[in-house]
Amino acid sequence: MPALLRFVAVILFATFAAGAAHADKPAVFADKGVAINGYDPVAYFTEKKPVKGDPQFSFQWKGATWHLASAANRDAFKADPAKYAPQYGGYCAFGASEGYAVKTEPDAWSIVNGKLYLNYNTTVRSKWSEDIPGRIKRADQNWPAILKK
Repeated sequence: MPALLRFVAVILFATFAAGAAHADKPAVFADKGVAINGYDPVAYFTEKKPVKGDPQFSFQWKGATWHLASAANRDAFKADPAKYAPQYGGYCAFGASEGYAVKTEPDAWSIVNGKLYLNYNTTVRSKWSEDIPGRIKRADQNWPAILKK
């Protein structure tokens, strides 16, 4: 009987592990629950640069905590998060165009047609910038199915 119990335990563990391995990625790239590495998405539009957010001006949206740099930015984000949130949940825009959900760095960013796009790093952003319209078209087609990979 102990051998049978071990076999059942192994099967249950394998089934659980397989399910966990195929779990969907979160809709928002949020390291430790904080979106876009704690940077303020509104500041990319208003200050034209990455600005670290402050936890005292946080807002919950799409299962992540967003840190904003000021009460005014928090209120703007709260009023229209889709206007300020990066495309593809803050995952790398180049990666999304290739069919992958990849982390991003705050200094690898672009605003195109009023939308914020983040990239893995500035080298990848340069590669993405070679064909922004094509990359956006492919990323839009891939999203959100890539979260299920």
